[in-house]
Amino acid sequence: MQLTGQPFLILTIILVPVSILLAMLLWGRVGGPKPVQFLARLIMILFCQATAVTMVFVMVNNANMIYGSWSDLLGSDEHVQAVPAPPADAAAGQKGGPGSGSDAKPAKALQQFKAVDDPLVPKDVQTTDLKGQLSGVTAEVNVWLPPQYNDPAYKDKKFPVVEMLPGFPGSSKAWFGSLKVTEQLKPLMQSGKVTPFILISPRTQLISTTVDTGCADVPGKVNADTWLSRDVPQMIMDNFRAETSADGWAILGYSAGAHCADRMALLHPDRFRAGISLSGYNDPHSEELSLTAKDPLRQTSNPLYILEHATTPPHVALYQSGGKGDGYEDGQALAAAAKSPTSVTVQLTPGSHTPSLWRPMIPGIFEWLSGIIPAPR
Repeated sequence: MQLTGQPFLILTIILVPVSILLAMLLWGRVGGPKPVQFLARLIMILFCQATAVTMVFVMVNNANMIYGSWSDLLGSDEHVQAVPAPPADAAAGQKGGPGSGSDAKPAKALQQFKAVDDPLVPKDVQTTDLKGQLSGVTAEVNVWLPPQYNDPAYKDKKFPVVEMLPGFPGSSKAWFGSLKVTEQLKPLMQSGKVTPFILISPRTQLISTTVDTGCADVPGKVNADTWLSRDVPQMIMDNFRAETSADGWAILGYSAGAHCADRMALLHPDRFRAGISLSGYNDPHSEELSLTAKDPLRQTSNPLYILEHATTPPHVALYQSGGKGDGYEDGQALAAAAKSPTSVTVQLTPGSHTPSLWRPMIPGIFEWLSGIIPAPR
């Protein structure tokens, strides 16, 4: 039974009144010594509480897609198969794109795709399990193709791509599920108000529910940066008509994923032209479970530090959205440090740190992004 499926939710709802009814029926029938009666009745009370807590947890999880599966919840699914030293990236600091890399390029990552098996995710979202050739990570990547992709008029066109990152903990399906990104953007793409982007969302929770990778390469632990900036983009270009230039790629995230989006865009301007942060942060210590929360990675993973210490100002456009104390000041700090060709747009968006805040922002964000990355011509 799926964690996010309707059958499990219905089961948890049914169990609440059933547990209360059982407690009422059995309360006066408990026999034996006083300690035994006390213990039996305590178990009844705890069972009633457990069913209620479980029901609330499932409702909250379905609304926010914090955990996409039982393995996500239990932390029993290991995705880091190895932690090799990533090969040198010849494209670093040069004009290139997500597919640029060292002279010895890996074999094409031709994949088989299937519909996402989750009732909260639209049927036109595809998924595949990718074995990262450079990172040593094996995990799912979810893909959605814009309505123009299969239009004969676009058969020779390459499409721009947005890589979308969830928070921590967070499911790779959250953008398509709780944030309803494709349901909101599809009509806007059809009307021409928004660029027809290929939308992708790879897994970022790679180790456990108690360890955030910080989207960084950490020797001996994980190559999360290489997974997100090289393995995943290369797979997309190997399997779809996707842009190969950085001018056609953007990265977007919320919460911990927003921190990652800024970090990745500023570190890899040869791969991403834009980065979008929704309620993010600069200091990795804001997520104490992150591998980058302590020095020296705490300093070098800070987007503000990366921007201030760049050899040349990175050619990226950043969009920073957040409330006071929840990303707004961090965005202002980036804007104050930015020098052309880096540009930073800061938007004050007060509200709760939940999908209910970020969901209605999606159309406006993609309209802004469409001004940075136009439709294929």
